[in-house]
Amino acid sequence: MNSADLGRRVGVPSTALFTDQYELTMVQAALKAGTAGRHSVFEAFTRRLPEGRRYGVVAGTGRVLDAVENFHFDEEMLGFLRDQAIVDGPTLDYLADYRFGGDIWGYPEGEVYFPGSPVLRVEGSFAECVLLETVILSILNHDSAIAAAASRMSAAAGGRRLIEMGARRTHELSAVASARAAYVGGFDTTSDLAAGFRYNIPTVGTSAHAFTLLHDSERDAFRAQVDSLGRGTTLLVDTYDVAEAVRTAVEIAGPELGAVRIDSGDLLLVAHRVRQQLDELGATGTKIVVTSDLDEYAIASLAAAPVDAYGVGTQLVTGSGHPTCSMVYKLVARAGSGDPADELLPVAKKSMGAKSSKGGRKWAARRLDEDGVAEAEVIGTGPVPEELAGRQLLVELVRGGEVVAREPLDAARDRHIAARAGLPLSAMQLSRGEAVIPTEYV
Repeated sequence: MNSADLGRRVGVPSTALFTDQYELTMVQAALKAGTAGRHSVFEAFTRRLPEGRRYGVVAGTGRVLDAVENFHFDEEMLGFLRDQAIVDGPTLDYLADYRFGGDIWGYPEGEVYFPGSPVLRVEGSFAECVLLETVILSILNHDSAIAAAASRMSAAAGGRRLIEMGARRTHELSAVASARAAYVGGFDTTSDLAAGFRYNIPTVGTSAHAFTLLHDSERDAFRAQVDSLGRGTTLLVDTYDVAEAVRTAVEIAGPELGAVRIDSGDLLLVAHRVRQQLDELGATGTKIVVTSDLDEYAIASLAAAPVDAYGVGTQLVTGSGHPTCSMVYKLVARAGSGDPADELLPVAKKSMGAKSSKGGRKWAARRLDEDGVAEAEVIGTGPVPEELAGRQLLVELVRGGEVVAREPLDAARDRHIAARAGLPLSAMQLSRGEAVIPTEYV
């Protein structure tokens, strides 16, 4: 396993200021009150899935581990906090020595989740755990939203290849995270080189309309591309007249032409016409790639079209209408004193309406029916029922501040494919509905 398999982490800057000010002011007040050292358990979960979604996808776990590992305050950061009078001297002293030393358990990356699923459990002193809240939620909410959209698109594609190409539609750093999450959710490649470099995701790309327009004729442009990139390249055929472009492409590259890309028009109709034309010209092995503002619904509508791959940008990197998972990070248990041996007391928010939560350190398991298909997400705080002991979902990620569960990104991708396959068939429906299995508390 090489460094590229795990993501290049060398030179990653500190993540300590990727946080909200009130995390630090809570630490200041808790230090003064003598409660900062109380053993505490926080859990990240969502109270509901985005409207119409049948399941969620855990993504970003590997990035969370990087963020925790790199969460420390350097002299420049401490100087900023001091100059802005954000926290007092004793708190600055605490932050100067900060390194997370607790334990983290969570659903492994690529696993599916449901309302109430304790996707991540962070345990340690109150101060060291509460400081991580914002950065953890920032990563999980973004990456899980992208992965869920990617999963739906992957299901709709029915085995056809998917290309992530949304870098120009979002923030440059979000683009890299989006490509990673999309890969977990089932995409095959990305156009973003930073994502390829950092996470070893396969990259693809050939040319845009600008390349065709640069040349005196479409023929000149195709000739230049084939001469440079070979006959197996993908030629963009909708700059001018599609039928003429396909004819010219095959004349220049021959039947060995790798693919043609269609980026506009009635994709269903055009794809059928292009396939027929390619076959008549003898280019029976030439693939058809379609792009142009696709989402899972558009992909599903092209199921009957002779399309070999889809390129998706805007809708993917914005979560296909749901750019966040609305995960929260709540204190669910804490000790009554600073004694590490003190018994943990369940705590929970009891506000009116949908924002209440359930206290206690939780386990989670997925109950299967007689055919091995998931039928319920079971969550509890007491002993795990014997019949569910082998179906527990949380795995150890960090022990005593040390990461113990790094894995290649392909492992998360493969896990998601398996997890999705274990859900009822109705999980793949694009029509709006509730979570495909219920959450049961015991």
